[in-house]
Amino acid sequence: MTTLLQARGIEAGYGAGQVLFGVDLDVRGGEVLALLGRNGMGKTTLLRTLLGVLPPARGHVWFAGRDIGGWSADRIARAGMAVVPEGRQCFPNLTVREHLTAFAARRNPQAGEPWTPGRVFALFPRLAERSRHLGCQLSGGEQQMLAIGRALVTNPRLLILDEATEGLAPKVREEIWQCLAALRAQGQTILVVDKYVERLVALADRHVILERGRTAWQGSSGELAADRGLWSRYLGV
Repeated sequence: MTTLLQARGIEAGYGAGQVLFGVDLDVRGGEVLALLGRNGMGKTTLLRTLLGVLPPARGHVWFAGRDIGGWSADRIARAGMAVVPEGRQCFPNLTVREHLTAFAARRNPQAGEPWTPGRVFALFPRLAERSRHLGCQLSGGEQQMLAIGRALVTNPRLLILDEATEGLAPKVREEIWQCLAALRAQGQTILVVDKYVERLVALADRHVILERGRTAWQGSSGELAADRGLWSRYLGV
């Protein structure tokens, strides 16, 4: 597989407080990579750095063959990164359909069938039923589906999900996992952060574990599944 995203020696933080201390990360085209670690280990900070929201103090990031260090967040988004943020962040005064049309783009020239509002509605029938409802009128699970659909209609090269199943009812959480499995089967490249390690082992191709802002371990799902010591040592499971 060709490497789509590569980060080397990433150091970043907020003000005088450094959070990342030389993180390395590779995401290959067509794979699912899970980013793991206890709370406070730097996962969200790393995502914000990759997305251009937080500038790295040191290190380099390449995306689709280009050095994107110093790029603005909107330029990185236009290059083909899309994020489903923690907390969903749907617009309260836009309808479901408006969310899915306002952000529509073709940012992955290698994609086959493009993501459209209709295709998102097929993936999440509940959104079709509530297409005229405002963001503020949706349940938490519906907002999460909408956040995923909003990212998909940009037709991204890389889909990033930060705690996509956090705080959801078990039935809705299962729908999200099924959605991610379907996207994987379709060849969508995904970088995902979540707490449900067993589900990530079943979904992802490879895993990166962060510990105190550093890359502590990298390996395949098979390797992680076989070594429960890693779960207790780094993940508290």
